[in-house]
Amino acid sequence: MSIFVKDIMVRDVAYVTIPGSRDDVLKVLQDRKVSGVPVIKKGEVVGMITRTDLLSNREEDQTALLMTRDAVMISPEMSIVEAAKLLIEHDIRRLPVVEEKKLVGIVTVADLVQVAAELDIKEKVELYLEKETSVLWSEMPLPVAGSIMEFAAVQACPVIDTSLKLVGMISDRDLIKASVIEDTVEKTDMSANDGDDVWMWDRVMQTISKYYTVSRIQLKNILVREAMVAPITAFKKDDVGKCAATMHKNRIDQMPVITSGGKLVGMLKDTDVLMALVDKCQMK
Repeated sequence: MSIFVKDIMVRDVAYVTIPGSRDDVLKVLQDRKVSGVPVIKKGEVVGMITRTDLLSNREEDQTALLMTRDAVMISPEMSIVEAAKLLIEHDIRRLPVVEEKKLVGIVTVADLVQVAAELDIKEKVELYLEKETSVLWSEMPLPVAGSIMEFAAVQACPVIDTSLKLVGMISDRDLIKASVIEDTVEKTDMSANDGDDVWMWDRVMQTISKYYTVSRIQLKNILVREAMVAPITAFKKDDVGKCAATMHKNRIDQMPVITSGGKLVGMLKDTDVLMALVDKCQMK
């Protein structure tokens, strides 16, 4: 039996509106425990905004400037295979579901992982795991770890200790939990140049210091081990369906894959589970 987007989409959708501010977005993300929401203007979806957008643009305040425009959207009548392909192709985490340009729901990677768990996919993890991954050190300052994740464009990383043992996981969700909004005073020097009005500047006042307030999201100055969570791991010979069920139950999007001796060999991401889901559905 075909499964359609309307069969699995969430209908009570958290969203933000334009005009709006970063503080409004952060509150919705934290209150609704979600990582991203559609942006609505005059009743229509005009973009998406995620916690990654907040972390990547820490000095911006307006929702319209923080959001990703031209959001990829989907119809409730499309199949989950089409939804999975769109999520994989565009490397995104969620699809607003629209009818006549109006928001009627949302379907996420997590929703499709749940379907994969229910279908009990028997293919082995080793066929889909990603062997290259960024790794963090447990004694690293959290702001440094956040920057590394931003530069590497990853949403989660395994954490190792000085003995190279896997000791935790940290995600952008954990970064948001460990973030604070701070107001600071910035100073900009505006110096006289060779413009037409240089003669108007008093020699003693050639430099004007302009002060202004800037709000930023700051990561607390703590160590990675103080923000990380315990790792939930998988083995190469585990079934994809079993791992999908574990992801769904624990609300995680990545699982470190280890050997029987505890050595890290790769990561199984929820998007890898989507690939297995597409493969299974297309084989029928």
